[in-house]
Amino acid sequence: MKVSVIGSGYVGLVTGMGFVKLGNEVIFVDVDERKIKMINNAQPPIYEEGLEELMREFKGKYRATKDYRNAILNSEVTFIAVGTPSREDGSIDLTYVEQASREIGKVLREKKDYHVVVVKSTVLPGTTENVVKPIIEEESGKKAFKDFGLAMNPEFLREGVALNDFLNPDRIVIGVRDERTKKVLEELYKPIDAPKLFTDIKTAEMIKYASNAFLATKISFANEIGNICKKLGIDSWKVFEGVGLDHRISPHFFRTGIGWGGSCFPKDVKALIRKAEEIGEDPIILKAVVEVNEKQPLKLIELLKKHVPELRDKRIGVLGLAFKPNTDDVRETRAYIIVKKLLEEGAKVLAYDPKAMENFRRFYPDVGEQIEYASSGKEVLGRSDAVLIVTEWPEFEELDYSGKIVIDGRRVRKAEETAEIYEGVCW
Repeated sequence: MKVSVIGSGYVGLVTGMGFVKLGNEVIFVDVDERKIKMINNAQPPIYEEGLEELMREFKGKYRATKDYRNAILNSEVTFIAVGTPSREDGSIDLTYVEQASREIGKVLREKKDYHVVVVKSTVLPGTTENVVKPIIEEESGKKAFKDFGLAMNPEFLREGVALNDFLNPDRIVIGVRDERTKKVLEELYKPIDAPKLFTDIKTAEMIKYASNAFLATKISFANEIGNICKKLGIDSWKVFEGVGLDHRISPHFFRTGIGWGGSCFPKDVKALIRKAEEIGEDPIILKAVVEVNEKQPLKLIELLKKHVPELRDKRIGVLGLAFKPNTDDVRETRAYIIVKKLLEEGAKVLAYDPKAMENFRRFYPDVGEQIEYASSGKEVLGRSDAVLIVTEWPEFEELDYSGKIVIDGRRVRKAEETAEIYEGVCW
């Protein structure tokens, strides 16, 4: 099948390359000339495990362009995979979704063949039918579910293992209203052996939000219990090992630490809270989930000050800047909150991350000598008065923490075993 993907960020690029691996031809559409050039040279503009190798292997089966017309006229299915960032009040910003819908509609006006448009971006229930649909209909002069197909197909990709998640998902959720669109998407996803759940469009949109909100809730719950365990001298990881053996609960997402970040959980939970309030509901649990998560990374600083009471002019090492390992994504990373607090306390920061340092520099472009970036984790250990572990990169398990004060937010066992003074946030 010939597929076009609007947006070549984490979701768009992984989705498109996943379809390429399944035997389809893909055209990426983006407004960023740098991204377009990199993709056409088989260079991923983001770091994601296995992506570069896949792009090299299948070069010639995909291309990138700014030209919506060329992409849509030369494909049968178009996925909208643009960003849906949060506004200041937590509500969802649909600017990019609306722009993509307008451009798609303009091209569909001149296209005779039936074309399927699939919203892959995370949008609140009602968005596909109340925002995307009328824009495309107005620009194209055509009717959805009759002249063109429209569907909602949320993504459930975990950064760092996103390619594997695309090819081996827990489930594929597709919101559709017409049989023709359903058949096209059944055919497209046929090579993937996973449960395929077909729902109405609003239900598919809500499944995505409910999934992310529950996973965020599970982490914040674990951290709240972990904070209690810390004060009682109990190892929270052992507690949740026992809790997770209950098949009704499962062990996943019970890793206590400094909380969740990234491009999905923070904005999705806040957007769901905002939507609930708009329709007259008070989402007490979701608000608490966010509150716990905002406070959690500062536990790292509290523990640090037990051992280094005065941080002014002390050099504090920060191991890890990405919001999780195996990605260069720093959106809503807990490292930002931690570094910000260290700088407010007058500390000097020596930071290292295998992939995310360039992206993190954008947060603090003009801090002079207050933030340095090390060439390795070993350098951080050698030059710091104390070390904070913020991201659990595998290479941090290979370091020798002897003689160091280590405050650990991610349970790096080698630090626990070798540090002179070791404190875990929730254990």
